[in-house]
Amino acid sequence: MGSPALAGRNRPLGGILPRMTTIVGIAGSLRAHSFNAALLGVAAGLMPEGATLEIASIKGVPLYDADVETSLGIPDAVLALKARIVQADGLLLATPEYNNSIPGVFKNAIDWLSRPATDIPRIFGNRPVAIMGASPGGFGTILAQNAWLPVLRALKTRPWFGGRMIVSRAGKLFSESGELNDEQTRAGLRDFLHGFVAFVEELHAEAR
Repeated sequence: MGSPALAGRNRPLGGILPRMTTIVGIAGSLRAHSFNAALLGVAAGLMPEGATLEIASIKGVPLYDADVETSLGIPDAVLALKARIVQADGLLLATPEYNNSIPGVFKNAIDWLSRPATDIPRIFGNRPVAIMGASPGGFGTILAQNAWLPVLRALKTRPWFGGRMIVSRAGKLFSESGELNDEQTRAGLRDFLHGFVAFVEELHAEAR
């Protein structure tokens, strides 16, 4: 059975137009000069030919409150984020690591995106997802990335396990303007993105 996340996405019209693969990237930090937002910004310029990275934000997403959901419905910021995800072929999470695990503000956004539960298949079902992250610490975001896996499994996504992008000591690699100055890290990020896009395109081909 075809993937609800991939079927019918960006098919060429009459076999003339090339298909563009669209990935939506979300940084799990609200900080203006977030290393993970900067990592996404760099990634947008390193995408392979025929693919684009659109960056969405979790700013404006309130703390999850079931009473708010019942009385007022899904907040506009969440609805907008859902729309961005549904329109894309794949999802790229750029996660910080707080206290050896997932940032609360990021998990909160995903929790809102999973409401109501009947919407999970539409938003997350069989959707290709990759995780990367940057941290000022020496171990990068390896524990946060691992902590995301049960969440992604519960949402029935299709995580990509073909590569890892873990940027440690990010304060030494990024400039104040968010430029990534380390060529080895840039090359690793480029390879990571190319691998994930190939995975997304393979799943899309299977779904047709």
